[in-house]
Amino acid sequence: MAELFKNIYNTETLGRFAAIVKEVVPAFEKESFLKRIFDKDWEEKELKQRMRHISITLHTHLSQRYDESIRQLLGIIENHLSKGIRETSIEFMFFPDFIELYGLDDFETSVNAFETVTQFTSCEFGVRPFIIRYPEEMIQRMKEWSEHEHPAVRRLSTEGCRPRLPWAMAIPDLKKDPAPILPILKRLKTDPSESVRRSVANNLNDISKDNPDLVLDLAYEWQGQNKDVDWVVKHACRTLLKQGHPKAMTLFGFGSVKEIEIRDLEITTPVVKLGNSLEFNFSLENKAKKESKIRLEYAIYFLKANKSLAKKVFTISEKAYAANSVAEISRKQPFKLITTRKLYEGGHKLALIINGNEQDQFDFEFVL
Repeated sequence: MAELFKNIYNTETLGRFAAIVKEVVPAFEKESFLKRIFDKDWEEKELKQRMRHISITLHTHLSQRYDESIRQLLGIIENHLSKGIRETSIEFMFFPDFIELYGLDDFETSVNAFETVTQFTSCEFGVRPFIIRYPEEMIQRMKEWSEHEHPAVRRLSTEGCRPRLPWAMAIPDLKKDPAPILPILKRLKTDPSESVRRSVANNLNDISKDNPDLVLDLAYEWQGQNKDVDWVVKHACRTLLKQGHPKAMTLFGFGSVKEIEIRDLEITTPVVKLGNSLEFNFSLENKAKKESKIRLEYAIYFLKANKSLAKKVFTISEKAYAANSVAEISRKQPFKLITTRKLYEGGHKLALIINGNEQDQFDFEFVL
């Protein structure tokens, strides 16, 4: 069995961390810190609970003056970097969690700390309560960050203000009206860092869920500037494409499906067991006298606990099909346990989607 992700926090990693803290803060009680971390409830805590537990325990072992504890925190990070220790996943995200938890009443100290800390571990979760409490001040600071020399700080300026950042609190005001953050996105769409441009696209994709026309207007304005911006535009519109939004389909050249026909769809595994795959095949015929650009997808309607069905769309391909051609296509959709979706026994459905147009639905069974 694969190691649980929450176990990035273990006796070895936290013992090493505590030793480094001791070097920076001589009064730090290393043994007390580790004893409180690995309390009787430790094994039951999930990833974010462990992260928060570390933040709280660290706070009890650093200065009780917030500004001094931040100086200690920055010194701890500097000591890690001096030893060549850098984050490999998210193991140090309790640093921004510490700022979020204890620094909300000290804007300047906290926001200045975020600017430094994010160059070591990403702070997009930690800044969000500050955006909610100090909207104008934070947006102004994030505009300044968008011009920072370090790409991690520029990325924070867009990732931190995503209206619907996954696994984080939403920012209701920006869901309703994202206008305040558009100057940041416009500036960074051509950023030299791929991670920054990706963050711009992800932010726009968030915006598209509440303000699709705004994103589409930007997409039409930006497309064709260069290949990097074209990638941002396409990635920003991915939800709109999955929804089959007509204006998004037109933008990317996916036209009429009147001369496209699906033939002989066959589900070769009408009963799918846990750990196996739904397997199906079909023929796609382009009857047109010219090449047709087609976005081909399929939807699985997953059975929920209340017996309703929840639709999830998966992409097969985006490509041009030759005039008067027939393509034979087969696919497998695994049915295995994942953390983001619970599977329930019973009737499910499959449907193909061509350029946003859903075709007939077909039934299959899933069994545990």
